[in-house]
Amino acid sequence: MSSHPVPGPPTPRPPGVPSPSGVAPPGEGDAAVDAALAELDAADPADLDAVLSSAESVLATLQHRLRDIGD
Repeated sequence: MSSHPVPGPPTPRPPGVPSPSGVAPPGEGDAAVDAALAELDAADPADLDAVLSSAESVLATLQHRLRDIGD
C-alpha cells in the first residue's frame, strides 16, 4: 500500500483570491534584474526563441551584477 496521498479535485479559492499563475513574483530589489525577469515572464512560452533570448538576458544581467559584488 502506498503512503502517498491520492490527489483529489482542486480546492476552490475564496472570492478575490488570485490563482498562483495570476500572482506576480516578488521583485529582487535590483531594477536591472527585475526588468530582465519581467522580460522573461512576459515572453510567450510558445515562442522558444523569445524564451531563450530572455533567459540569456537574465543570465547576462545576473552575471554582471555578481561581478559588481566583488568590486
